Amino acid sequence: MKTLIKSLALAFSLAVVTSAASFANITETNPIGRPSKVATYKTGVYTTVSGKLNIALDKETNGRVDIRLKDTSGKVLYAQYLGKHDKGCRLSLNLSDLEDGTYVLEISNGAETTTQNVVLSTKQPAAPNRLVAIN
Repeated sequence: MKTLIKSLALAFSLAVVTSAASFANITETNPIGRPSKVATYKTGVYTTVSGKLNIALDKETNGRVDIRLKDTSGKVLYAQYLGKHDKGCRLSLNLSDLEDGTYVLEISNGAETTTQNVVLSTKQPAAPNRLVAIN
């Protein structure tokens, strides 16, 4: 009887240790396996008359955020990394040297990615619209 009680006590203590270790891993990652401590962020993206793209980003200091401007082939034209201690940034990208086309602005915290399409097009000068009349 004493051996049975000792065996049950040993099995119970092993079960407690095993479950405590598995609960510790759950708090560090979410079910998908991504880190649970990601930075939440707010962005504002707008253009200026002079052809610049302004990006305002405010974030929490518990994670990192990456900002990338890519062309349609996926080539990274600009990249900015904000570490976990940064609170935000204000960027002004000069797009006047880029060719007309569609570009993608990606902002990512490792778990979620926000994308914005940036379309550059140069207006062609309009032909003068002139009316000639004889009275």
